[in-house]
Amino acid sequence: MSSQEPVFEFPIRFDDEGGHGGRTHRLHEQLRAAILDGRLAAGAALPSTRQAAAGLGIARNSVIAAYDLLIAEGYVVPRAGARAVVADIAARVHTRLQPRRDVGGDARLNPQWRAPHEHLPPPRVLPPRSFRLGVPEHRHFPHDVWRRLMAQSLRTWSKTAFGYPPSQGIPVLREAIARHVAFARAVACTAEDIVVTSGAQQAFDLLARLLVTPGQTTVAVEEPGYPPVRAAFAAAGARLVSIPVDDEGLCVEKLPPGIRVISVTPSHQSPTGVALSLQRRAALLDYAQAHDAVIIEDDYDGEFRYGGRPLDALQTLDREARVFYVGTFSKSLFPSLRKGFVVVPAWAREGFIAVKHVADSHCDTITQSVLAAFIRDGHLARHVRRMRPVYAARRDALLAGITTELSPWLQPIPSEAGLHLAARIRDPAQAERIIAKARQHLPGAQSIAEYAASPPEQPGLVFGFGVIDEEEIAPALKQLRKALQGGQVQQAKRGTASRSDAG
Repeated sequence: MSSQEPVFEFPIRFDDEGGHGGRTHRLHEQLRAAILDGRLAAGAALPSTRQAAAGLGIARNSVIAAYDLLIAEGYVVPRAGARAVVADIAARVHTRLQPRRDVGGDARLNPQWRAPHEHLPPPRVLPPRSFRLGVPEHRHFPHDVWRRLMAQSLRTWSKTAFGYPPSQGIPVLREAIARHVAFARAVACTAEDIVVTSGAQQAFDLLARLLVTPGQTTVAVEEPGYPPVRAAFAAAGARLVSIPVDDEGLCVEKLPPGIRVISVTPSHQSPTGVALSLQRRAALLDYAQAHDAVIIEDDYDGEFRYGGRPLDALQTLDREARVFYVGTFSKSLFPSLRKGFVVVPAWAREGFIAVKHVADSHCDTITQSVLAAFIRDGHLARHVRRMRPVYAARRDALLAGITTELSPWLQPIPSEAGLHLAARIRDPAQAERIIAKARQHLPGAQSIAEYAASPPEQPGLVFGFGVIDEEEIAPALKQLRKALQGGQVQQAKRGTASRSDAG
């Protein structure tokens, strides 16, 4: 092959086939493949036959013959006085190559992922200010501080030799997280116990890989509960058992024998918002000890409390090293940071780090160092303190509105933490209508059924207040009340008319 500048953006190779026919065949074959897979895009001009021959180091007649074959087959369009161009065959080829879609999904896929929509949140186009769940307020975030720390981190990074950081996270961040959770949640740990993850979701996926033997391990999940947790363990091959939740949290007494892993949100149950009572915390730890089970404690927004002193974390109460404590900065800071962590018991530490390394060798160093400085310098603690009264005022407005405006239809579920509030629908027969009206007038509000593996006995609604202003809440709830009252009037009129016709 010629050492001159290549005439195509991909290599053209010739084997030992000699003569005009052999090289023509190889050139035609490779150009045709490039057109089919998009490396030569529709409308792209081919190099002239003279230029191609010189660049490839072959006879010009070989190039002319190869181009003629492509033109005859419809892959290339000749142009008088100009270079030939690639034909627009993408739509035709794409249609021909598309496999038949079976209702049950392609058998080549893992059965867990043949219906991927079951594991993805439903698409929602919401206004910036809404009742959406899981998103914190951005307007009060100290962006200037974050920018300054980011600039410092970039300056340090630019002077550092490239390399792979530790899979468990850089030491300064693990030390900062250990101090933070000890202060904020009384979680006893050291930097050695911390493994940094790409958000809590990756933590669940890694824990499922670590703890589940496919087809054998039985995992208890809350019902209703956080769907991505259920999906992560199902994908790992676990046998799932749904355990109901009431106003004291997970119904521990309904855990059957044989459970090896229990996933729970004790500080602020997802989605009902209740806290696991102290009695049930003790009972859950007793169950874990008696059945040689482990507990995954998801403390996703426990920093924001509005009542009295928070109950101790399960990890704090644990004396048998059975609790994996999962935390995230998506709610206290912002979701796109993609930083979470797991406090891992010593007996599982090496295995967990190995799983993290295989799945994702390391989180990026720059944002790790920025977050470490943000925590170390006290900015995280100050931000949480600043946001707590802001969220508390929104929560109070939402609770007051549900209690007054929507009392005929909804009953608030007790909750003293987090960024969302839930309410039960008093009359299940009206659930469909109430949920539809709520979605119309309170964008972002969700049905509790979206968090349940099966239709809940007591339907309800969940309202986020992370990105809705206090003064916007009451008018929105009044609009919902009017819509619900209007529907009742229409139903009453239809009922009266039906009775008149019958008479």
